[in-house]
Amino acid sequence: MYGASDPTAAERTAFRCAEKQYKLYKPLNLKGRSRSRSKLSGGEGGGADLSAVVDFHVLLAADGELPAGIGRHDCVGFDRPVFCFLDRPGFYFIPGALSTEEQCCWIRESLKTFPQPPNRTNLTAIYGSISDLLIAAKNKKVLVEAENPDIQERNEQNNCGGKTKSKYFKFVDSESQKGEEHRSTAATTLMRKLRWSTLGLQFDWSKRNYDVSLPHNKIPDALAGLAKKMAIPAMPSGEEFKPEAAIVNYYGPSDMLGGHVDDMEADWTKPIVSISLGCKCIFLLGGKTRDEVPTAMFLRSGDIVLMAGEARERFHGVPRIFAESDQQEISALISQLSSGDDDFILDYIKNSRININIRQVY
Repeated sequence: MYGASDPTAAERTAFRCAEKQYKLYKPLNLKGRSRSRSKLSGGEGGGADLSAVVDFHVLLAADGELPAGIGRHDCVGFDRPVFCFLDRPGFYFIPGALSTEEQCCWIRESLKTFPQPPNRTNLTAIYGSISDLLIAAKNKKVLVEAENPDIQERNEQNNCGGKTKSKYFKFVDSESQKGEEHRSTAATTLMRKLRWSTLGLQFDWSKRNYDVSLPHNKIPDALAGLAKKMAIPAMPSGEEFKPEAAIVNYYGPSDMLGGHVDDMEADWTKPIVSISLGCKCIFLLGGKTRDEVPTAMFLRSGDIVLMAGEARERFHGVPRIFAESDQQEISALISQLSSGDDDFILDYIKNSRININIRQVY
């Protein structure tokens, strides 16, 4: 893809080249010019060569001899098929780990419950704590800045000079804002701007550590139970996974997650339990530096990935998701969510991917 005539090819790391390959590949037309982006939007891969992308669902259905470098991981007491890469210990792939009903449950929770305070989101720093975002979006409400009269009165009485914040944000009916001068933001827009939420112990993105002083609830029991069960193939013998924190990532149609290492937990022998929901994506698993060529694989809704031990030191990322181009991939989800109450969630997940990754911090 990047020929010798490309003067910057040598400056790219192997991981960055793979990201570019799957995210930005633009085939040439007969005149040697790149095709427009609009012509690449349709169809799986948008023109990119996907022949090297590992598809564990195809391997599972084939039920035959596996390609070189890929193996099956037999685990006593675990009732689902587990794949692994023989040269990358600590990485486990569980295709179709969740039923359609379970996937729908966790999609709903990710959009309705997980962004709720005291959980923090990427919107918290801008708007403070926002409650019932999904309900507001369903009801087509807008977020406006409002004055807290009690705090404003205290400021005036104490001559605070505005030191105590008297403003906050609240949802109101969009009709009530017609003719108003102050700025408002549609709840549906905020839903699309949601990029992450944190459960359990809260992660401080500015300091890249867990801040135990921040208000938080424990991981929901149902999610903790699921994580404990799915972590079994990656756990040291005789030990049980202890879910203490989770980061939920929300991907829109053009979003990606650059190559990184998850290294903020104390004990890397314990896995990250990563649950995929919604649209299919390409996941890259690289080496301990960005110079090592990563392996690309498809992640579909209901798949679970475990990364423990040496795998925790490997760069990984998501260069692209496949939104709209292949609705057959999530047809079961669409059917399950096609009730009146889930219309908004259905419309959201047709063009989005959600990833819940659960961690043992200490």
